[in-house]
Amino acid sequence: KLDLPFYLAPTALQRLFHYDGERAVGKAAKKFNTMFGVSALATVSVEEISSMVDTPKMFQFYFHKDRGLNDSCLERAKAAKFDVMALTVDTITGGNRERDLRTGFTSPPKLTLSSLFSFATKPMWGINYLTKGKFELPHLQDHVKEGTDTNTSIGNYFSTMLDQSMNWKDAEKLCSQWGGHFALKGIMSVDDAKRAVDIGCTGIMVSNHGGRQLDGSRAPFDQLAEIVDSVGDKLDVICEGGFQRGTPVSYTHLRAHETLMNLVCRLLLEKKTTAAS
Repeated sequence: KLDLPFYLAPTALQRLFHYDGERAVGKAAKKFNTMFGVSALATVSVEEISSMVDTPKMFQFYFHKDRGLNDSCLERAKAAKFDVMALTVDTITGGNRERDLRTGFTSPPKLTLSSLFSFATKPMWGINYLTKGKFELPHLQDHVKEGTDTNTSIGNYFSTMLDQSMNWKDAEKLCSQWGGHFALKGIMSVDDAKRAVDIGCTGIMVSNHGGRQLDGSRAPFDQLAEIVDSVGDKLDVICEGGFQRGTPVSYTHLRAHETLMNLVCRLLLEKKTTAAS
């Protein structure tokens, strides 16, 4: 049981933002007893995180073309005793990340006139980057060069390394291999939510990956009521994305509970009607 109505969602490349990266976020999750989501593109390994954090942990899984890499990620997360596996299904290809295109963002950072100016105006970031331990992607580095010792954009990583032929059978097989709590991250319709139940998922994340993968789509919040109404009694439903402060969190929490209560009341009425007849 979590003490907060929200969890700390997986975010890639956290040590680019601060040298502690996932270590600091994991400590915060432990302090407030909420779930910590760890990306396959994390900059701290699942093994180290598991040794630091004993509260619930979720591993965000990307389905790569390299099946050996897929197996490695799954087995490492399982050995590290992560509680939940979440298969990301909303980033089969890289979106048009305009800010990244404008800034030339890559992993590891590439030295350009623009980036050198940025480093010069933030000297402590540069000092920490050079002195606080080597930047690496521990879950990928033994399998790929992209993002480890070759400059690449995140969009290019998604477009070239992820398996765009992933289908429901792949998701069902991964769910079976994991053998524990399993979620699909990126569900945006009632039909897909029902299909997630059918393949054995214990949770879904209503998400459009921050709204930056497609030119346009509905917001996750707009999907929430109909999805909870359809499958909320069969698995856990998490609404992800679009939260800027506590007010939307509270409103979403209340709306989801209201929808779930309506579902429970409807089921009870149906049960009584059936018994009466």
